Amino acid sequence: MTRKTPRLEIDLAKIGHNVRKLIELYGAKGIKTFMGVTKGVCADPTIAAVFKKNGISVLADSRIPNLRRLQDAGLPGPYLLLRLPTLSEAEDVVRYADLSLNSETAVIRRLSEAALESRRVHKVVLMVEMGDLREGIMPRDLDAAVREVLSLKGVELAGIGTNLGCFGGVEADEDNMSLLSSLAEGLENKFRFKLQYVSIGCSNVFSWLKEVRETKRIDNVRVGDALLLGGRDLREHGIPGLYCDAFTLIAEVIEAKVKPSVPWGVIGLDAFGSIPKFQDRGEIRRLILNAGRQDFFFGLLHPRVDIEILGASSDHLIADGKSSGLEVGDEVAFDLDYGAMLVAATSPYVQKVYLNGEDSS
Repeated sequence: MTRKTPRLEIDLAKIGHNVRKLIELYGAKGIKTFMGVTKGVCADPTIAAVFKKNGISVLADSRIPNLRRLQDAGLPGPYLLLRLPTLSEAEDVVRYADLSLNSETAVIRRLSEAALESRRVHKVVLMVEMGDLREGIMPRDLDAAVREVLSLKGVELAGIGTNLGCFGGVEADEDNMSLLSSLAEGLENKFRFKLQYVSIGCSNVFSWLKEVRETKRIDNVRVGDALLLGGRDLREHGIPGLYCDAFTLIAEVIEAKVKPSVPWGVIGLDAFGSIPKFQDRGEIRRLILNAGRQDFFFGLLHPRVDIEILGASSDHLIADGKSSGLEVGDEVAFDLDYGAMLVAATSPYVQKVYLNGEDSS
């Protein structure tokens, strides 16, 4: 296959290493099961197969079409729907997901009906609010929710969980993790059943896990970015022993000219509704590359050569070429943070190229 640009080069061997290493690191703290989140790569079956081959037990995604894509590729489940289900999609949730995260009993009642209609049992994980203020039942209301779920047919209460870091930036710490553990133990004692999962999910969970000797009742993690990018978004600048460069975005120089650094004329709104501001650097060697906002989140790109990203339109990346010596036709490689990888992996305009494939590729 001809390697065109823009393209996303994906090192499958490095991803496989990250999966094995993270399972080893977290397993030493008491984590027993791992849910590999595929939404960051649009449920790419090749990458999901590497997850499964190297020890991920559950494939998790926030979009039902992505779960369907994994199933159509013949990948073994179970499958978890990460985003809270809607009432209108209950039938598809039961069809394409073995379990789902939930915080509304009205939705769980509808899942119960859909499961009974299809003669299936759908597992639910009740999400508990721990301060990040995305999804979750307030701890004071958890007993009532559990009691109602246990009364329903067609659904099984598989666990409780929480999400941190994705909205409010709240980090996992001893206080909120101890509370989740105590809530799990309290439910098991009160209702006399065993939770299959006490689950945590957040990109910064490593910050807490590395400091504790054991995770108490917490035995499951939902993890994506650390498997794919080694946690490069974390303030630790990556989890020790993991690869942060399994993904490389390649773009091509399509114009290289000496131009002023500040536009001239009357300045109004740009294509995205903002009034741009520019630093006067005099004349610079100005580069245009053949990828734009439809292909990546340019604020989370890190060029591997000495250029400076100035901005982007829908289809073009504008950069100060500095002393790089880049000419038309030259390729430029970029490291990506999670947000940039997510957009690049989702964009149909970015070719995906797999490197160092395992048997699963």
